Amino acid sequence: MAACRTRAAAAVHPLIGVLSPLSAALAARNIAGFRSGLRDLGYLEGRDMMLALRYSDGAPERMAPLAQELVALKPDVLLIGGARSGALAAQAAMRTIPIVIITTDDPVALGVAQSIARPGGNITGTWFDYDALVSKRLEFLKLAVPTLARVGIIVYPDDAIDALTIPRLSAASRALGITLEQFEVRDLTKLEAVAAAIGRANVGALFVGDGPTLTNAREAIAAMVARLRLPAMYGFREFADRRY
Repeated sequence: MAACRTRAAAAVHPLIGVLSPLSAALAARNIAGFRSGLRDLGYLEGRDMMLALRYSDGAPERMAPLAQELVALKPDVLLIGGARSGALAAQAAMRTIPIVIITTDDPVALGVAQSIARPGGNITGTWFDYDALVSKRLEFLKLAVPTLARVGIIVYPDDAIDALTIPRLSAASRALGITLEQFEVRDLTKLEAVAAAIGRANVGALFVGDGPTLTNAREAIAAMVARLRLPAMYGFREFADRRY
């Protein structure tokens, strides 16, 4: 009987919960890369571990309930993206399960880590310098259009990443001598109104926010930009991979 229980226990694979702020289609490349990395380390799905995948489809408000849904599955570890919404959802969901986050926010300032070197608690992960990334993208846009003097920023202000973009671009634009005009997308069904406002603003190029809401709407956003016939800087290659 003891041997039977041991064999049954051995058949239960560790569970990795993964929460993405993107749609399943848009996150497919990232998930494929994650699976590939696990295989490189000798972990095969179904043999050594199992994955539980959840997607918020670009809706920040869905991150917290989806994190709770994953926690209910009692995973051995959670991997959560989504900048501020993902990190805070992870923190609120569980304080004992090991959690790996991918964030553009300073995790110390956000309150999910005690320090970068020693985060403490159950949360660790990757934090990249978003200031430098945003500044460099604007610099590249200026290099591509040397006469550029006025740039339109397209953002979904309720996305934490887009909210970070605005002040960082303001600082970078001053250094480059560029004037910024902000265009907020609050309703993705009303992009024609946004396009009309951009057309009246006489901007020389566009800078599209990196938040998951706009990224999930990449086809509509890229099609709008194509109709405007303006140079544009995107944060993800999926915008440029498609043809309209």
